[in-house]
Amino acid sequence: MGVITLKKVYLSALLTLIIVLLAGCGAPPAQDPAPEASGGTEAPAASGPVKFATDASYAPMEFMDLDKVTGFDVDFIDAVMKEAGIEYEVNNIGWDTMLESVKQGTEYQAGISSVSITDERKETYDFSLPYFESTNMIMVKEGSDIKNALDLKGKTVAVQNGTTADILMSEIMGQNSTSLKKFDSNALALQEMVNGGVDAVVADIAIVREYIKNNPDSKLVGITDSENFDSEYYGIVYPKNSELKAKLDPAIQTVVDNGTYAEIYKKWFGEEPDLTNLKAEMAK
Repeated sequence: MGVITLKKVYLSALLTLIIVLLAGCGAPPAQDPAPEASGGTEAPAASGPVKFATDASYAPMEFMDLDKVTGFDVDFIDAVMKEAGIEYEVNNIGWDTMLESVKQGTEYQAGISSVSITDERKETYDFSLPYFESTNMIMVKEGSDIKNALDLKGKTVAVQNGTTADILMSEIMGQNSTSLKKFDSNALALQEMVNGGVDAVVADIAIVREYIKNNPDSKLVGITDSENFDSEYYGIVYPKNSELKAKLDPAIQTVVDNGTYAEIYKKWFGEEPDLTNLKAEMAK
């Protein structure tokens, strides 16, 4: 009787041990419960603010005030991002670096820096709705015999490398013209004009007008040429297939339609904007 009881106890303990070992080997690791989704099917937002790159050498569009980036574009994007309810920051990194960084879309998700929307750029980037009408302007010294863009043939001209002014003047003067001087920034191109190194500068009209206003002693004149310089439209530049365009285009439309845009424009240019052409372009 006692022997049988001991065997039963032994077999029962052994069976229990085997079950425990099998359970320990075969059970999957414990999983944390899935977080509850907030707001339906949308994926969680990326961490941190949206980072905009700029080249802050385009006063009054974007420029440095001590250590702060300011200007029309900065106030405009602030209004747009507030309307969209998205946190953001703007960093000054230079023109060429901005375009390359935005194309990669890793560190910077967008660029805002008076970037004209062109068919060539559309092959590499996505653009927002147009938000500013511009054109190129010629800057010369008082008394110059230059009256239009075609008069620049045979002259020495400064432009910023990679801008529409560079493209236009390369077409007029020749792709390999040694008389077309290309600089890393408009500030350097404009200074070259003041120093007597070139006969003219071609740059966006807002930049030329601001420079002439701020340098009255330099005796400079701005020349418009609607025959050779068409209207251009600035857009926020994104990497290809960016999700930001769909989020920001409605906010841009609202800022233009509700009068906020006109307030910002008047602050920086001292007059009400004529939005006829811009709104027509936005509607395309």
